[in-house]
Amino acid sequence: MRGEPSCPKCGGRVRAPGLFADSWQCDVHGTVYPLQPVVPPSVEGLGVVVHRAQVPVWMPWPLPVGWLFSGIAAAGDDRSGGRATAVACSGPGPFGGPGELMLIAEELGVGLGARYAGIDGPDPGPNMCVNKPPHAKVLAAGRPTALWHVGGAPDDRVVFAGEARGLWLWAIVWPEETGLLMYDELVLTDLRDAGAEVDLLPCGALTPRLLA
Repeated sequence: MRGEPSCPKCGGRVRAPGLFADSWQCDVHGTVYPLQPVVPPSVEGLGVVVHRAQVPVWMPWPLPVGWLFSGIAAAGDDRSGGRATAVACSGPGPFGGPGELMLIAEELGVGLGARYAGIDGPDPGPNMCVNKPPHAKVLAAGRPTALWHVGGAPDDRVVFAGEARGLWLWAIVWPEETGLLMYDELVLTDLRDAGAEVDLLPCGALTPRLLA
């Protein structure tokens, strides 16, 4: 597991603020919000990210039957707070076999969602099929939220994106068949608003998807 901040767009090394720049810098992407080392799934680690987050920390709540929390990542630093969060869950897919879901909330231009989606970023932009009715709907913090399919992703996953609380909301599902989960109108909770029930969150093993 990497122990240093990295670029949220490409995973490359970043330089900390210093004498010549007052922000984190990637040689390829310039100024970025650094992706902090991935946090293994635990209630305590989740709490640290939730406390720092300036954007929602979305999670299906309650989790689908048999599903577990499988890791969290965030982009930002102590000064900026978390400007992007990625929450991973895993469990049995609708057709059997393992499935994984990653929910990303981020400000415009951060690029973390596009990286995990496997598409050119930093935002869904022209890859969103918004000329058609929404392909999925979720209930995000009590509000019906439309999500559109995002094209150009690798064949091993399906990607949806939309807007919630004025920020990008990405839903990335592996494998593609597990995307049926998104047609059940998942209920998403912003964990910044959650109460003590989060202490009962079932935790599994860290997914390697967050380390990609």
